Amino acid sequence: MSDTMRHHWLLVGACGWVLLILMFASKFINFNFRVPDDYGGKPEMLSWTVSAMKNVKSSAAQESERKPQPSDMPSAGPASAEQSDWQAVAAERLELLASVCRNASLRNLTHTPVNKFVLDRIFVCDKHKILFCQTPKVGNTQWKKVLIVLNGAFSTVEEIPENVVHDHEKNGLPRLSSLSNQEITKRLNTYFKFFIVRDPFERLISAFKDKFLQNPRFEPWYKHDIAPAIIRKYRKGRREEGTGLRFEDFVRYLGDPGRRRLDRQFGDHIIHWVTYAELCAPCDIPYSVVGHHETLERDAPYILKAAGIDRLVSYPTIPPGITRYNRTKVERYFSGISKRDVRRLYARFQGDFSLFGYQQPDFLLN
Repeated sequence: MSDTMRHHWLLVGACGWVLLILMFASKFINFNFRVPDDYGGKPEMLSWTVSAMKNVKSSAAQESERKPQPSDMPSAGPASAEQSDWQAVAAERLELLASVCRNASLRNLTHTPVNKFVLDRIFVCDKHKILFCQTPKVGNTQWKKVLIVLNGAFSTVEEIPENVVHDHEKNGLPRLSSLSNQEITKRLNTYFKFFIVRDPFERLISAFKDKFLQNPRFEPWYKHDIAPAIIRKYRKGRREEGTGLRFEDFVRYLGDPGRRRLDRQFGDHIIHWVTYAELCAPCDIPYSVVGHHETLERDAPYILKAAGIDRLVSYPTIPPGITRYNRTKVERYFSGISKRDVRRLYARFQGDFSLFGYQQPDFLLN
């Protein structure tokens, strides 16, 4: 009996030592999570310690008490109270837009002629009287899928092959520019019109990563034509031309008032980084709704409801964390860039910041 008791206490003691070791080691253990940076893009690596994990859970719990979660929303459409709240937000966005459009000091940054470049960006769904202006790097692929389904080419968004979405000969999405002037005017005056925006600087980072770092195989011109042209003109250390385009080169090009010659050379490929004002002419076209990427989980179902199509199609599932503004990422990308270049970049995109209520990035400018 004494031997049995001795073995029992030895076992208890060993377990106790294991628990102490694990508790001590947990303070130094890192857990890695992958947070997707953009639709279809490569994920960003974020490192969290055990103590940080607790803080995140606590913050998330507090946040869940302050605002409704997407899982709380009914699948058939938003509840009347929530719909009313969203309508108030949507109205505030349009009021701000109209106010900034009236600001004469920003007119050169906010007003754009409704020309062929703009009309090429606007896709048409005549069946449901909808116009959608494409603003690249803001999850537009998913909205194009919604329109493709509405136009009848596919039954659900999940059925649409990725290579079809951007093939304008196969996706069945006519552009507004393909219509007569009379037909264009009629649709601009009577159809439901919307587009989506995102923090302007974060959008530029997404465009840079997608086109110059990840560079899809079917878009070789960004790496082989556009990047070398920017490097030749804007890189200070010309001996390093073979290292590929850097974000600081990209920023220097975008902030240069004399970049127009390069823009003409690049053609429509510049749509991934020109301003929202240049893409969609929001001060010159009476849009019905402006959605925000940062609140897309809430905005998407309400846009479908406002357009009267919420029972016909659903917006694709949004990966967790993909729409959240990431200040740490923005600071990292801009960390090696001169204040002069950042201020010149902001001067170009100030209209977008003002039109859509994005805060001036003082943490980068000052």
